[in-house]
Amino acid sequence: MSTARIRLGDGLVAVGVATALLVAGLYAHHPATSLVPLGCVLLVIGGLALAAYRRAPVTVLAVTGLCALGSQAAGVDVPAVAYLLAVYAAVRAGHRVLAVVSAVLMVCALPFAILAAPGDLAVGEAITHTRDVLQIAWLIAAGAAGEALRQAERRAEEAERTREETARRRADEERLHIARELHDSLTHQISVIKVQAEVAVHLAGKRGEPVPDALLVIRDAGREAARELRATLEALRDDGNPPHGLDDVPDLVRRARAAGLDATLTIEGERDEVPVAADRTGYRIVQESLTNIARHAAAETASVRIGYRPGTLVIRVDDDGTATPDTAPVPGVGLLGMRERVAALGGRLRAAPRSEGGFTVHAELPVGPAS
Repeated sequence: MSTARIRLGDGLVAVGVATALLVAGLYAHHPATSLVPLGCVLLVIGGLALAAYRRAPVTVLAVTGLCALGSQAAGVDVPAVAYLLAVYAAVRAGHRVLAVVSAVLMVCALPFAILAAPGDLAVGEAITHTRDVLQIAWLIAAGAAGEALRQAERRAEEAERTREETARRRADEERLHIARELHDSLTHQISVIKVQAEVAVHLAGKRGEPVPDALLVIRDAGREAARELRATLEALRDDGNPPHGLDDVPDLVRRARAAGLDATLTIEGERDEVPVAADRTGYRIVQESLTNIARHAAAETASVRIGYRPGTLVIRVDDDGTATPDTAPVPGVGLLGMRERVAALGGRLRAAPRSEGGFTVHAELPVGPAS
């Protein structure tokens, strides 16, 4: 439902309540004094204030409470219906403490307002009359109804969020499953075709023999298929978040330091043109490595090294955690994802404990013709 229709509905409800309170005030039995018109005006104001109960429930609670007290002090004896609805709205919006405090203040202040009204009511009669005006049971019911609806809405929102997260997780798992299947079934075969065709072309040229056109077509098709497959695997592994690259690695290191890890970043070599896939994969390797260090390594220091070599991008992340050569690393989802990304680009990844203690992630990614 649109916001305009919701506000229109709230306005109609407020007008209806204000009209009912005005009619009740005009026909109520009260002494004929000059304050009665003021009391009726206050009833109307309290009813109309309900139009804003969604946007400003606390303000509406205060306005309806003051209008109820004012109308009683003016001698207009009408139940505080608008205030009860405001209590319901405030509790529904999550302002339970304020609603309870307001109700307690209302119960304490209402007898004095009734005593201030024209007439000769005694204190005991005013206190008794308070129960009729405020209807304590209805006050409790209004608060309980607001809390019940608030809990129901919260559970509905949580259920919807859980369904969305479950669907998103299943979609991610399915994408990774497809990527693994493509990698396992096609990458090796395409690589074999490409390498064999290139070797055949090289040997034919070395012997001075003419290279068949069909062999050149196979070689070029193998190269193109390998590029297309890598791009497809990268797209399947994309989690939908904004893309990050090596330029964002310093932010990862700063966040790691802010979390208490003594992390350093070293960049070696001159950066040339790095393909987008390798750029993103390098970032993911550093991100996943620092995440694993924070979660599992119990390390105090970590070093990140990025090396730009001819045709190769080298990523190395070391820590001084509790890993030792005697303890084999458990291949988690993050490490598996790193291996798949690196393998899809034709690179190499080594992730293992160091002999001097701690853990090392070392990746080499091809980034140019020299590879």
